[in-house]
Amino acid sequence: MILELKNIEKSFGDKKVLTGVSFKAEGGKAFGLLGRNGAGKTTSIRILMDVFPADSGEVLIDGQPIDYNKIGIGYLPEERGLYPKKIIIDQLTYFAELKGMSNKDAVKSIDYWLDRLGMTEYRNKRLDTLSKGNQQKIQLITALAHDPDIVILDEPFSGLDPVNAMLLKDVVKEQIAKGKIVLFSSHQMSYIEEFCDSIAILNNGIVALYGDLHDIKRDYPRDRLVVRTDNPDAIKADFGAACAAIENGALIIRLSDASEKKAVMTRLVQNYDIDEVKVYEPSLNDIFVEVAGDAAKEV
Repeated sequence: MILELKNIEKSFGDKKVLTGVSFKAEGGKAFGLLGRNGAGKTTSIRILMDVFPADSGEVLIDGQPIDYNKIGIGYLPEERGLYPKKIIIDQLTYFAELKGMSNKDAVKSIDYWLDRLGMTEYRNKRLDTLSKGNQQKIQLITALAHDPDIVILDEPFSGLDPVNAMLLKDVVKEQIAKGKIVLFSSHQMSYIEEFCDSIAILNNGIVALYGDLHDIKRDYPRDRLVVRTDNPDAIKADFGAACAAIENGALIIRLSDASEKKAVMTRLVQNYDIDEVKVYEPSLNDIFVEVAGDAAKEV
């Protein structure tokens, strides 16, 4: 299954919010939709979910206009949307039935997810008695209980401690393994790098960068080396201004030309006790800062 947003345009009054936004996300893979606050991510997601229509453009599944009666969408919003004073099982069942499930099937699915996420003891409690992290897990159940084809996760790891973050990682991997389209929107770049095969970075309502994340990284100049060693001072003295220390005690050596990397690697290994030497690749955070910069405006 391939989800495609094609040439999406959207304005609110005189304000242009999206301009020709296009990207594809495939089943069985995770896709990262990134951008600064106000870049157009939320508007794109709402159009994808049919909350409101685009002014022009199309949302397609396998090349055909999406049929919302046949394609299920699960959405975990950044801002929580559950009822704090209501009993958890009651409101989870209510939301599942809104997605077309029978009461019996809804309860069965919800009980599975409560158990899967270690939340069964809270089944008959009010939401406001739970911690922020546990409320996040209950919100996640509303996105997954109806077994959707497309799962949209907006800042899914917000408020989760490391143990619960690991649990959510496992759940996300399961959804991907089932062939679902998983779309991430997050400012936590480490999670995007861990899960997403492809990304789109929005800036001021346009797609500023789009493609396979591995290919994007390899397109950057490969003219720097990362070196880990127990003797950094000698290497710094040898390479002078071309060598600088970076985080985690590593060194980075800037080459005058990318073609020098093999010769410099050989020189390092032959003359020093080297634990690791590799070509430097920018992190997604580096790429995001470069692409989004400080030009994004509130939308």
